Amino acid sequence: MSLPTDVIVDRFERALNKLESAPSITKAKYQTDVYQEAQRLIDMKDGFEQLFQYSHLFEQSGVFQDGPWEQAEKLQASLVSGSLKAKGIPMIIEVLSELRMLAIAKKSYQHEKVSSQEAENFLTEVLVHNLHLLFPNATESSRIEKHENDEIASHLFQFIATYLSTEKLTKTLIQEIDRLTSQRPIMTERIVSIIKMAKEMLSSEMNEDYEKQLKQFIHAIEGPSTLSSENKHANNYRMTLRGLSRSELISESETFAKSMRETGLVCPQHASLLRYISKKEPDIIPHALQLNSKGIANLEEHLELVIQLIKVAIFPATRQAIYGLACMLERGVLSSSPVAPGLRRLIELDIRPDVRKALYESTTSGEGVTANSILVAGTISVLGQPLGVGQGFNPTCQAARGISLWAQHAPGFLLEIIPRAARDGDLDFTFEGVPIHSKNLQRGLAPELHNELDPVSLVLVPHLDKLYSEMMSRVALRGEDGHRWVNPSFYGNWVQKGFSTVIDPVTNYITDYSGFVRLFYATHHPEYNDDYELIYPNPVGVFITNIHGKLLGFHAVSIIRIAKDPKEEYRIYFYNPNNDSSQNWGQGIEPSVKEHGEQEGECSLLFHEFTSRLYAFHYNPYEQGEAYAVENKIVNDITQLAKESWGKDYIWI
Repeated sequence: MSLPTDVIVDRFERALNKLESAPSITKAKYQTDVYQEAQRLIDMKDGFEQLFQYSHLFEQSGVFQDGPWEQAEKLQASLVSGSLKAKGIPMIIEVLSELRMLAIAKKSYQHEKVSSQEAENFLTEVLVHNLHLLFPNATESSRIEKHENDEIASHLFQFIATYLSTEKLTKTLIQEIDRLTSQRPIMTERIVSIIKMAKEMLSSEMNEDYEKQLKQFIHAIEGPSTLSSENKHANNYRMTLRGLSRSELISESETFAKSMRETGLVCPQHASLLRYISKKEPDIIPHALQLNSKGIANLEEHLELVIQLIKVAIFPATRQAIYGLACMLERGVLSSSPVAPGLRRLIELDIRPDVRKALYESTTSGEGVTANSILVAGTISVLGQPLGVGQGFNPTCQAARGISLWAQHAPGFLLEIIPRAARDGDLDFTFEGVPIHSKNLQRGLAPELHNELDPVSLVLVPHLDKLYSEMMSRVALRGEDGHRWVNPSFYGNWVQKGFSTVIDPVTNYITDYSGFVRLFYATHHPEYNDDYELIYPNPVGVFITNIHGKLLGFHAVSIIRIAKDPKEEYRIYFYNPNNDSSQNWGQGIEPSVKEHGEQEGECSLLFHEFTSRLYAFHYNPYEQGEAYAVENKIVNDITQLAKESWGKDYIWI
């Protein structure tokens, strides 16, 4: 028999009062009682409302004392979902922490280090990260994948949303979609899911500009033309194409292409249209892809192959490859002699059962596409969008960086290793004269690969991850950073042999940091390196820090180019294998993905900001300028940024 609401509330209040009056050293003893009574309220229909009435007392009572949630100013919105899925006490404390933040946001509790605006921003970010729970879908898949705490989390987020500004949440959603689409990732599932859920917020009360922006994204995935919006099912749409004149087909093609180019997103009907015109009116293909002059020339040179690729690889299920195809043609990749035969090989490749299964699982079931079609489509995407390759939720940034680099500068090599992995289940790389076979290696950094990856990564990453890890293990005892030897062997001979790291591998101390900074400037900054330009992407290592500048770990990125931005300030434009390149690294250092001269897929930082997070880089020892010429102020400013962020975790010599 359940207890009356007033009794449960009274029990919670008494437990909270006992905790507040308890000495600091014994609070842990009374925290458990508070958590247990909070659980009773969480399970009630109006429990969050009841708990919220006490949320201004949580901190001073000691609810969060001596735990990960104690310092509200250091909490990360991206971690909330994981805590809510945990069993028992972590979930309960996370709920209480969110209600604390809501109290700060609504000014019923004044926090010393978190302002009302900061708390509201935090909660809005939490909702953005958990849209699938804020707007749950009653689908079979959602029921199958449902987590036992999803209902509690969903009710919590809906409760929080009622207190937050709908306009602000809508604005944040649109900004999130725009930010993610600006990065032009190959994998767009998260973006599409956010758009579909944001669609639920369309209302007459929405700001007109926000509504216009949101509808643009909705049309991009559902159908931007009148005909496609009236025929959302790709097969119904295909039937209507037969009645269109040539001029109408051109108009339809241009509408699709314009939407695709503006958002980087492709709707299912676009695939039906492209397949149709490739058979009936192939000269309209440039309109359907909005190709520039270089792309048109490459298409005309390889029209027969392109039509074959469309026939084999472009379906509603693989529609995103249409954008990759357009970019691939404009990059002129098909003119590289190994590419055409490499793509043709994939069409008839005998794919291993385990690889075939992984490829099938990467698309929606029931679409009727073959594993070969999925792999060819994925390869088109990677060759067209090399900076759109992502590591997903895996610690495999080196493998993603390799796929991206080869797609840019060695497409023939990439098209050689894809079939070897997919057909033979093995890759062999030579390291210091000794061949290493991936099939003989047990595990890498990701023994259990998260499969939300593009098809090429699904095939290659399990092998590349093990190979890279094996190479690093073979140089682990040399007393120097192993990347010095591994990167040139793994990525290719264009990786420069000069190497510098800020961490002494033996002592783990920071030694000669000023020399490290000066050398980077002398080899990379246009005003100090005697105008030696970057020819190939430079694989470098960076410290990843959170919004408070606290060190989170190491990360592999590639410097793509160095140039002045629209404000005439030097920036480093780099490829980040991380799913989200636009982050906040603390101290006002926020990698940008647009509006600072970035090209598609790039993110950027001001030169000195990037340097302050750098820990290792390659360089050409024969191409360096004057290190001594770098001003002391530059070195001192960067040193201060470093010491006050990741540097707190190290001893400086």
